[in-house]
Amino acid sequence: MKSLIRPALTLFVLLSLITGIAYPLAVFGIAKGLFPHAAGGSLIYKDGKAVGSSLIGQNFTSPQYFWGRPSATAPYPNNDTASGGSNLGPVNPALSDAVKARIAALRQADPTNSKPVPIDLVTASASGLDPDISPAAADYQVGRVATARKLPVATVQQLVDQNTQPRKFWILGEARVNVLSLNLALDAIH
Repeated sequence: MKSLIRPALTLFVLLSLITGIAYPLAVFGIAKGLFPHAAGGSLIYKDGKAVGSSLIGQNFTSPQYFWGRPSATAPYPNNDTASGGSNLGPVNPALSDAVKARIAALRQADPTNSKPVPIDLVTASASGLDPDISPAAADYQVGRVATARKLPVATVQQLVDQNTQPRKFWILGEARVNVLSLNLALDAIH
C-alpha cells in the first residue's frame, strides 16, 4: 500500500501544478498578448477611470440617456454575477404583462413618439446583460434624448449613426449600438 501512496501523491501534486497553475497562466498570457482588451474585461475608460465594460449592459434611467435592454438579472439590473434569462415563455402572462408595462413606460417617457416600440427595448436578452441595442431601438429614443439635452435631433442622430457597429464580417449577427459608448459620446459633446 505504501508503494502506491508516494506515486499517487506525486502525480496529484504534478497534475495540480500543471492544470491548476501552469496551464491557466499560459492561457491568460497568450490571451493578454493576442487580445489585451478582451482579456482585460473589455473595459471602457473615461478620463482614465473605468466606467464599465463593453460586454455588460448598464442601467440608464435618466431621459437624457439612451436606455438599453431590460435586464433579467436579480436582485439588481445588469448584475453580472446573476447572468441568465427570465425563462418566461412567449405565452406566459407574466412576460406579456411586463412587456405591456415597459411599452407604457416608454410611451410615457416620450408621449409625442408614435413609432412602433422595438422589441429589444421591452424584452431582455438571453443573458440578461446585453450591452447593445438595435439601431431601430436607438432611433426610437433619439427624440427623447435630444429634447432632454436640448440638442438638435440631427446631432443626436449623427451620434447614433457614428456608434452603430455593422455585422461582424458583414454576415454575422446584426447591426448594433453599444449603449454605454453612445451615452459617453453624448456626454462628450455637452
